[in-house]
Amino acid sequence: MPAEITVKAALEALNKALNQLDNEVDRQVEAGRSATEAEAELSRMIEDRGRIAQELDAAQDRSNRLEEANREVSRRLVTAMETIRAVLDR
Repeated sequence: MPAEITVKAALEALNKALNQLDNEVDRQVEAGRSATEAEAELSRMIEDRGRIAQELDAAQDRSNRLEEANREVSRRLVTAMETIRAVLDR
């Protein structure tokens, strides 16, 4: 009987260890999958950041051109108003 109990206990311990190993393998596979998904998401975010940075640069360039055009229009309006005043004063 004691030999049967020892073998039975050893088999139970082996089964328990195999279940723990199986669970750990599953966790490691899931962690690897999660890491791969995180890397893919990071890659997409980096691509998005690059695209957004280009769009921002283009918008800033357009804004700068509009500001320059606004200053030029303002300068021309002032010149036209001064010319009109000079004509009216004569």
